[in-house]
Amino acid sequence: MVGQSPLEPSESRTAVLLEPFVHQVGGHMSMMKYDEHTVCKPLVSQELSFYESLPLAMRQFTPQYKGIVSVHLKKDSLGNLTLLASPSLQAESCGRLDNAIGDSSVTIWHKCKWAASTGTGSEHTCVKWSHTQLTKTFKDSCPGKMLLRTDLQYHTDSLLEDANRNQPERNSYNPWGLHCHRQHLNRMSSKHNENKLHQFLLLENVVSKYNYPCILDLKMGTRQHGDDASEEKKARHIKKCEQSTSASLGVRICGMQVYQADTGHFLCKDKYYGRKLSPEGFRQTLRQFLCNGNHLRTDLLEPIILRLKALLSVIRKQSSYRFYSSSLLIIYDGQEHKENTAPLDNHLHFQKTNCTTPHGTNHSRVDVRMIDFAHTTFKGSKCNHTTYDGPDHGYIFGLENLIKILQNISEGK
Repeated sequence: MVGQSPLEPSESRTAVLLEPFVHQVGGHMSMMKYDEHTVCKPLVSQELSFYESLPLAMRQFTPQYKGIVSVHLKKDSLGNLTLLASPSLQAESCGRLDNAIGDSSVTIWHKCKWAASTGTGSEHTCVKWSHTQLTKTFKDSCPGKMLLRTDLQYHTDSLLEDANRNQPERNSYNPWGLHCHRQHLNRMSSKHNENKLHQFLLLENVVSKYNYPCILDLKMGTRQHGDDASEEKKARHIKKCEQSTSASLGVRICGMQVYQADTGHFLCKDKYYGRKLSPEGFRQTLRQFLCNGNHLRTDLLEPIILRLKALLSVIRKQSSYRFYSSSLLIIYDGQEHKENTAPLDNHLHFQKTNCTTPHGTNHSRVDVRMIDFAHTTFKGSKCNHTTYDGPDHGYIFGLENLIKILQNISEGK
């Protein structure tokens, strides 16, 4: 096995080798893949408190909480770091633990793990397997996931901006998850030894049902800092809001990936791109999120708007809740039904607004989910923070503007 020592027999029966979640488009905390339907993230007590007392009406708009798992660092003989999860009794999603390591496709993906080398500072490498091996392994499964995984071996450069602070358009996999994973492994390895156990939350993988998951991560509300923020952090977050669409619209783009049918790749944007957008730039990027390179996905507008309106109705009824720094995901499948596609037009570009309208009217599956509740506060929370009255008007302001912009796009404005 190149660059990786095999798991010990005892570990292979009980431990799960965590993988970077390749569909993470925003946030700063590393999201890890636990199994096909489950992701995990470092446990924050305030977020756990939220999930444990989640109002029934909000459950359809949040990932399912699946329990807690213990995670520890493991260093192989070459000094590479990996994260191993040991399921605890609280975990409710342990269905594939015994079979996970034995599955050949999973094993090959585990071999192509992300590794942080302790000998080279922040440099990270991906063990490279040939295109033939990976294609053979995944060609009979989800094609979108095969695309992402095969592309990974060719793109190991770091994110983000060039010397002029311009962000080039990405046309392959979304690199943000790797960026977060690098930072997370570095933090863990510098602060803790291998024996230290870390608690992670197990949550539903809300994009697992999509072949080509198109994801828009929106930072909601006019205020982003939590009640526990230091004065320095508070000032920093207030400035970010004032200089972005958070202040003017109550929402800003925190990350995006959208599948482009004409190229077979994902177009990706990160939070730095989103912070620089004007209100008009936000509208154009929202339109871009719904454009697959051939045409505007008008079939998505009505179901997304209806789902956002349903969420708005729920949020208006949640007295005392403040969703500071939380995000809203809008998700749809980039794979269309055949009757829903329009002829290929290679001259169209993502940023153009003259995308043609598809002939079909079938509604594709869409989803809207709230995530990231580390700074959410509410009456009865186990964390001692300010208690507020009434609903979160900053969040409501953002939802109302988001709905209005989508309705304008639907009406051709």
